[in-house]
Order: sequence, then C-alpha cells, then structure tokens
Amino acid sequence: MLNSLLLEQPLVFFDLETTGINTSKDRIIELYAVKIFPDKTRAQIYRRFNPEIPIPADASAVHGITNAMVAQEPPFKKHASELFQFFSRCDIAGFNIVKFDIPILVEEFFRAGIADDPFTASRFVDCYSIFHKKEPRNLAAALQFYAQEELLNAHSAEADVEATIKILQGQLSKYPDLEPNVDMLSAFSSANKQIIDYDGKFSRNADGRIVFTFGTNKGKAASDNPGMLQWMLQQDFSGHTKYIARKILAGELQ
Repeated sequence: MLNSLLLEQPLVFFDLETTGINTSKDRIIELYAVKIFPDKTRAQIYRRFNPEIPIPADASAVHGITNAMVAQEPPFKKHASELFQFFSRCDIAGFNIVKFDIPILVEEFFRAGIADDPFTASRFVDCYSIFHKKEPRNLAAALQFYAQEELLNAHSAEADVEATIKILQGQLSKYPDLEPNVDMLSAFSSANKQIIDYDGKFSRNADGRIVFTFGTNKGKAASDNPGMLQWMLQQDFSGHTKYIARKILAGELQ
C-alpha cells in the first residue's frame, strides 16, 4: 500500500466521528488512525470515547453511534497522552481533515490539559483537496473513481480511513504530475497554506507578519497589539486560537 510514496517521517491517516460539527464545542466519540512508517510498515489505533455530553439524534443518524453505545467508554482525556504521542512528529493525511478533524482533535487535547499542538511541525496531505481539484465529488465517489470499489460502512471511522488510503494510492497512480512525496502533496492540496490558527483568526500579511483577520484590528500586526491578545485570552475563542495568542505574547511567533 502506497509503495510509491516517499516518506521522510511517519504519515498518519485518521478520521473521527463526533457529536456534531462545531470544532470548538463538539466532542470526539470515535477515532481510527493508521501510521505508515518510511519503510511502509504500519501501526494503527482505534478508540471510542464517552463524550460526556449527549450525542444528538441527527449525529447518531449519520454515524450510527448512540449514547448507550459509548456510555461505558472512557472519556478522551484518559487516552489523550497516548494519542498525542501517536500523532506527534508525523505528517498527517486524511479526507477534509484541515477544516474539521484536525481542529476538533486539537481542541480535545487542550481540553484534556495538554497545552501543546502535536501538528506544529506536521505537513498535511488532504485527499479531499486533491480530489476536489482533480475530480470534485465526495468520499464514496472518490473511492469508486480511484479504486473501483464501493464504500461500505460509510461514516465508520475505520472504513473512511481505509478508503482514504486507497484513494491516495489511486491519485498517485492516475496523475503523473503528483510526485510521490509529502512536500509536493502537501503543497498541492494547499492544506498548510497560511495556517496560523485553525479558526482563522490570525493570518500572515505580505511581509510575513502575523495579523488579525477580524474586527477593528483586522490587518494589524498581532505582536504590536498585546492588549488585543490579552482580551482574546479572556473571550470564547477556541483553545488553539488562544494557544497561538499566548505564543505571540511570549515572542515565540511574529
């Protein structure tokens, strides 16, 4: 699997099932991840969690996981350290991970008391972005198009991850211009472009400085406005946005 892909460090494919789509407030109830090492050996991890908040009926209708099914499972924080180590020092791949899966996973780490982002040095390969540019459709259509397979158990985290691995292999085989290395794939899928915080409250200007993207301070350099950063730390921004604000205040980001 993915024998043609050149890896400089492990590449983790993952997918989540959650209580909803609010990346700051909803919780993870199922996680499946496959880590592919440079020698192409694999490790995998599967966990279910009690989200400690009710799973809405409309969410259960999508992924089939009910409150009763996870009532006896541990909360995310019980496995937070193990998962942080699994994801750290790896590149990350998945299907539409940048807008949803990565932000909500980082929020869970912060909520569990881990005051760091395991993806700080990661490159992201988003097969959804590649697919959207090449053949705009959904995961099931992508699997059919690239692997000539029907997606069974859609919205099962395991099935979605395994489908995404097959999709990337099909994309590498189909498009000669896709180089089999993470640098090129990350750049092509544009997943890392100008990401400062996952909620997009900060970006970089033409001079490369971090600026605010909202309110009356939009476009102003964040490091020149410590009062605004301090205010953000007291408001209802996401954990990752506050993490970045603290980094700027400490002079670790400019």
